[in-house]
Amino acid sequence: MKVRLSSLMIFLIAVSCLVTGCGKKDTSSDELLIGLSMADLKEERWQRDRDMFKTAAEALGAKVIVQDASGDPNTQIQQCENMLVKGVKILVVIPKNADAAAPIVEKAHNQNVKVLCYDRVIANADVDLYVSFNNVRVGEIQAEEILKVVPKGNYLILLGDPGDKNAGMVHQGHMNVLQPAIDAGDVKIVHQQACDKWKREEAKRITDDALTKYKIDAIVASNDGTAAGAIAALEAAGLAGQIPVSGQDADLLNCQYIVQGKQTVTVYKPIRKIAEFSAKAAVAMIKGETVEGINAHVPNGKIDVPTVFLTPLPVTKDNIDETVIADGFHSRESIYQ
Repeated sequence: MKVRLSSLMIFLIAVSCLVTGCGKKDTSSDELLIGLSMADLKEERWQRDRDMFKTAAEALGAKVIVQDASGDPNTQIQQCENMLVKGVKILVVIPKNADAAAPIVEKAHNQNVKVLCYDRVIANADVDLYVSFNNVRVGEIQAEEILKVVPKGNYLILLGDPGDKNAGMVHQGHMNVLQPAIDAGDVKIVHQQACDKWKREEAKRITDDALTKYKIDAIVASNDGTAAGAIAALEAAGLAGQIPVSGQDADLLNCQYIVQGKQTVTVYKPIRKIAEFSAKAAVAMIKGETVEGINAHVPNGKIDVPTVFLTPLPVTKDNIDETVIADGFHSRESIYQ
């Protein structure tokens, strides 16, 4: 009887292995579980990233858990810890604060979970991959387009959030372009100031104050939120459309400002490209596959992070139809109203 029971058990185990695939790596959606940690979903741009990333990841057979830190670095750490408890196989993080987010990487690596930084790099941590647009080039485009319109004059520079490493890269791009004009005496930066959390209210307050103290000929704003704040101040002063303003992200309001002549340029970062690339890279990293396309290494204070830089595009009144509208990012009707 004992022999028969043992034989039956062996048979059942063998059948079980055939059904479940013993010894084979499970790449079901449960195994392809991605944690997407968003710094703040208030801005229109990040809502688009979330939706496009989820769609791309799910098309690859993955599941995505999304958490919104609502601008709080401590909340972001706690949410990432919770996602690790839920069994995510990779964390895709848009850090609210580059320095404060370092513990996320350590906690993930303690559980053999890799971290992909999406559009913003985490500082002082062993980040596995960084996918972004060339943010130095973003700043160069902003300054180039404004310099075309105002080759000589007084400049106000509205920097981004001081806790976002991208803000520093963007400003590096500004200075790459503006420094020769400054050295020649053609351009004078009469004021520059960071806008906490990229808030348009901060940008408006800074611009209001600058307009009372200086003659401003051009405003280099680091994103569309800060550009909108600057334009609100210009509207209040009766100067909208008279002083060139830059931005980035191609937000709908700012695209409307461009066709109205109130904003000179926004920098369009084709979000579908970064979302789809990052989703594909995340799935590959879970499977232990090589991520193709690494074209840079960005120092984050601890390591040179393997990086994939995508190419941003300037959007002006002359090419808005061929860029954001042609890509379906915004409809022509919504921009031109």
